[in-house]
This record gives sequence, structure tokens and C-alpha cells, in this order.
Amino acid sequence: MQLYGSLTSPYVRRLRALAIEKDIEFDFLNLNIFAEKDRETLVKLNPTRKIPMLVDGEQVIFDSNVIYRYLAQKLDFTPLSWNQENTLTLINSANDSLVELLICQRSEFDTNDDKLFFNLQRERINGVLSVLNDAAEQGAFSDYNYVALSLFCLLDWIIFRNLTDLTRFSALQVFHSEHKNRASSIETAPRD
Repeated sequence: MQLYGSLTSPYVRRLRALAIEKDIEFDFLNLNIFAEKDRETLVKLNPTRKIPMLVDGEQVIFDSNVIYRYLAQKLDFTPLSWNQENTLTLINSANDSLVELLICQRSEFDTNDDKLFFNLQRERINGVLSVLNDAAEQGAFSDYNYVALSLFCLLDWIIFRNLTDLTRFSALQVFHSEHKNRASSIETAPRD
């Protein structure tokens, strides 16, 4: 199996960390999706033009959550519950909004402008982080499974990119602190 992605993507990182946590073997192919040659590889394999993607023989799987489901079925992991799927959707929605804002910033838009698109992204991010913080306070992430691992990757990416202020989300900060020294966290730390 080959996992295509970048070292900085939180979506890719969660799968790389999962591989460490669950002792899954695959080749990791680092792509710079903005470089012409790597972009050609990306487009050839994945019409969504997103990372990660997993190639297993003739099968190409898009999207980190679909890749997880594929691996869970192939390697006989316990499938995610509906509650875990919903929590993963929350994590992904905050992550997606942060990606959109980062791309806008890199495109030289002022994402602090009082514009509908930017306001909606900030509203989603803060609302979701608040719900996740409440869940963390209630112990929802005490089992370090794929969902908790995905939350860690989101939080660490927020800190790495300095994307939003996490100071009012104390349970999320505690959760991040508890897991930042795991082997899977250290070995997959984002870097440019």
C-alpha cells in the first residue's frame, strides 16, 4: 500500500499516526501539491485534487475517512460508531474551514474582513471547537482511537500554523498536552 500526501496535512498525518499506533505498513509518498510534477501525480490518481489518497494494488481510495474505513475493513478494526462518525464530521468541518481560511490568506485575502464567507468559517470553527471542548471535558477522547488521533492532528496543526486562539478551549489544550509526546505525534509532527 502507498499513502500519498504531505508532511503538513492534518488529514494525511492522522493516517500516518494511525499506521504507527496500529503497526500498519505502507509506503509514504510525500507530495508538494502546488509543485507542477507532484500536482500531475495528484491529478492523475485523484480527480478531487486532494490529499491523502491510498493506493492498494489497483484500488485507489480518496479521503482520510474513507481510507480509514478501507483499512478498518481490510485489517479487521472495530468500525466507528455513529457517534464517532459524527464527532469525526465535527473535526473535519473545523479542519476544512481552517484550510479554506489558510488558502485565502495565502491568496492574499484579509480573512479578518467582515465578509460572509470568512464570518461563516470563523463561526463554524469556534462553534465546533466549543462542542469538541465540551466532549473532551466529558471524557469522550479518553480512548486514543482514530477519532481522538484525528482531533490531536487538528489541534496540533492549528498550533503549527497559528490558525486560531485555543486559550478558551481548556479541555482541548489538556488533551493536546496529554498526547503531544506520543511516538506517533513526534514521528509525524508537521514541518515545511
